[in-house]
Amino acid sequence: MLSESLLTLLAQPFSYAFMIKAMFGGAAVGALCGLLSCFVTLKGWSLLGDALSHSVVPGVAVAALAGGPFALGAFVAGLLAVLGIGLIERNSVLKNDAVIGVVFTAFFAAGLFIISVFPTNIRIQTILFGNLLGISTADLVQVAVIGVICIITFAVKWKDLLIYCFDPSHARAIGLNVSALHLLLLILLSLAAVAALQAVGALLVVAMLITPGATAQLLTQQFARMLFIAPLLAALACAGGAYVSYFLDGSTGGAIVVLQTVMFILALLFAPAKGILASRRRKALNREAAR
Repeated sequence: MLSESLLTLLAQPFSYAFMIKAMFGGAAVGALCGLLSCFVTLKGWSLLGDALSHSVVPGVAVAALAGGPFALGAFVAGLLAVLGIGLIERNSVLKNDAVIGVVFTAFFAAGLFIISVFPTNIRIQTILFGNLLGISTADLVQVAVIGVICIITFAVKWKDLLIYCFDPSHARAIGLNVSALHLLLLILLSLAAVAALQAVGALLVVAMLITPGATAQLLTQQFARMLFIAPLLAALACAGGAYVSYFLDGSTGGAIVVLQTVMFILALLFAPAKGILASRRRKALNREAAR
């Protein structure tokens, strides 16, 4: 009886359509962001991912005022932010991190200001922290369209993007259009940030775009394997976070990112080749061999 009651309790979330949508949509968003996080980690664009996640806020605010699609507004705002970063970098002596910090805080503050001055039916909490449990069929379709676009693009261009991320100078030397690849990766990142906005909100999108790739990098030395490990871990974290939040009655986005962080810490400690424990074992063996 006890086991049956426990199983009934654990299966309870699956009896609600909104929970099924949340877990399915979260897994789809997680897989997409996990795929892109591999390139973000390889390229060293963690701070840029943070900038993109915050820069979409004014786009959402303007779209809400105009009655247009939030995804379009967020995408345009993200692109304007990265183009602004590039423009300032080329025309000033400021370093990349300083430019990114100025631009993304300016965009984020502008979004908050617009929402406070021109109240709309969209809540600031929804933008900042997401609302995965309120994801609609239209949102799922949007995620699916973005996912298909990104997957097709990666299927065609992933080798060129890989060369560009590893060594832009080599990519330029073999005749690749580095500027086009740079812009393409920024567009894909903007699309992923738009997709993840509904799941975890602007404040936590950066975790979706960085943590899965960083975790996968600890678990394997081959980039091709990273492209499978990172989306899988991110999808499990998103679906699991939505599932756990049902029982804890807590923030779904927070639960997702906490699960991703737990996965990262476990990989950091126990990864067979790059983990802390493995590194200590190798050092101990080397000391013994040197005696």
